[in-house]
Order: sequence, then C-alpha cells, then structure tokens
Amino acid sequence: MTHSNRFSRAVRFGAAMAAVAVLAAPTMGTAQSARMSVEIDQAARVQLRGPAGSVIVGNPLIADVTVVDANTLYVTGKGYGVTEIVAVDAVGRTVFQSEVVVTAGSGSGRVRVWRGGQATEMACAASCSPSLRGTSGAAPDAP
Repeated sequence: MTHSNRFSRAVRFGAAMAAVAVLAAPTMGTAQSARMSVEIDQAARVQLRGPAGSVIVGNPLIADVTVVDANTLYVTGKGYGVTEIVAVDAVGRTVFQSEVVVTAGSGSGRVRVWRGGQATEMACAASCSPSLRGTSGAAPDAP
C-alpha cells in the first residue's frame, strides 16, 4: 500500500468520525432539565424533545406519570413533597430529567378539617363535601 493510499484512508476515516460526532452531538445534550411544580390531584403535560423508552419516578407516592405516547407525558401530583422524574431513550440516554414539587397550589376549592388527630380533605364549591382523598391520619409533629 502506498503512502498516498494510507493517507487517503486516514483522511476518509477522520472525516467519517467527524461526521459521526456532528450527527451525534444534537442528541447527546438535548435532555430537558427543569424544576416543575404540580398541584396535588392535578396534572401537567410534558412534551419531550425525543422519544422516551422508559420513565422512572423517584417516589410514586408523590408523583405519577402517564405516558400518552413516546414524546408526551402527564405528571400527576399524588402527595405533597419533592421527587424526581427521568425519561430515557431506547439506548439509555436521558431525554428528560426534572425535580417535581407537589404543592397545595392556590388552595381554592379545598379545605382540610381537623377533628382531634384526624384530618378530612373537603372539596368545596357552593357547599363542601369530603373529597376522595378522605382522611389523612394524625397531625404532623410541631417543630
């Protein structure tokens, strides 16, 4: 093999590697990452920039995820607190990662009634009725 053939192959190999790096670069750094806030018993839509193969929820007692399609998730606030949601593509690259804070929100239409150590969540409009959330046990310890 002549020197010019080896040089030509090396140049073609280098060009091919550069092309792979350029094509792979947009997919390597596109993971969405942000803190999101969701009210309890409410849902928020998340539109992914790439298809998700798997979705992981840090604490499913705080938030839950419904996968509509490979690019659309709905995050539902299940319990007060903070957790993390991660979506990865088919080869394990992160396409979405977010800390999720579940809050009471504005509180409109909701009331918590305490009777001794028992709390009852009430849903209110013109009148109040116990919500499906029901009772939540003993009062938290005071700081």
